Amino acid sequence: MINSVKTGFFSGLRTTWTLGKVIFPVTLIVTILQYTPLLGMLTKLISPFMKLLGLPGEAAIPLVLGNFLNLYAGIAGILTLDLSVKEVFILAVMLSFSHNMLIESGVALKTGVKLWVILTVRIGLAVSSAVIINLVWHGGQEMAQYGFISPAAEVSGAAQVMLHALTKAAAGILQLSIIVIPLMVVIQIMKDLHWLDQFSKWLAPFTKLLGMKPNASMTLVAGLTIGLAYGAGVMIQAVKEDNVSKKDITLAFIFLVACHAVVEDTLIFVPLGIPVLPLLIIRVSVALLLTMAVGFIWNRSYQTRRKEAAYEQ
Repeated sequence: MINSVKTGFFSGLRTTWTLGKVIFPVTLIVTILQYTPLLGMLTKLISPFMKLLGLPGEAAIPLVLGNFLNLYAGIAGILTLDLSVKEVFILAVMLSFSHNMLIESGVALKTGVKLWVILTVRIGLAVSSAVIINLVWHGGQEMAQYGFISPAAEVSGAAQVMLHALTKAAAGILQLSIIVIPLMVVIQIMKDLHWLDQFSKWLAPFTKLLGMKPNASMTLVAGLTIGLAYGAGVMIQAVKEDNVSKKDITLAFIFLVACHAVVEDTLIFVPLGIPVLPLLIIRVSVALLLTMAVGFIWNRSYQTRRKEAAYEQ
């Protein structure tokens, strides 16, 4: 048991260092950019396209904040606007698919998944879902009633902005270590007790349904429960130790970019006064259908190539 704890602890430290090299500089830079004209310029650039999504031009503000920072920043942007329930719901669905793009894409790359796959799935799902909801849903015209959420502290001056950015980046690393290190210790103990083998067998029907092998189960569970950023440590470890194939880790991430941190990323929208159950159903359904479709096409393509190679021989 002591060896398991020691191994897991140092594994957690290495993972924190690996992810911290992505999270710290990205958080620092983007937080500083939040207090410059750049995000405002991006917002103005996106505004003309908002009507295609059933949103007013100013709705670009939470989309930019949510994608460059995180869901909390996106929600803070929503709270500054007078929007209908339908408009808030569209924004919630878009941000649930596409948020914290820089950090989450960066840590996803550490597992070997290609950047174009991550961006195509996340942005594609966000835009297509908004268009479909706008065309299909004709209700939700009443104004959204926001619950109580504490406003963010005002920051002004270069020194305060820099201090705020450094504090936020450091806090991100601290939070990462608090989550990742104990998690890696627990996982190491479970591995040494062979509990994970049994866990993989329980999830085998689900992973098979998605076109993956059972050894991808830990990657899925980590992403579903604690998200891409914090779950990346477990995912990286799983890829190395469990020999998760490139195909399976790609399929796992296609599923997880559509549906990760299902509890937190769903409940976070409750204060906005929108129906969160349909939001959860949309995320899970889209993730399942998209991953199953890609997995089916991938497997069929592989089988076809094998038959062609055998025929040529």
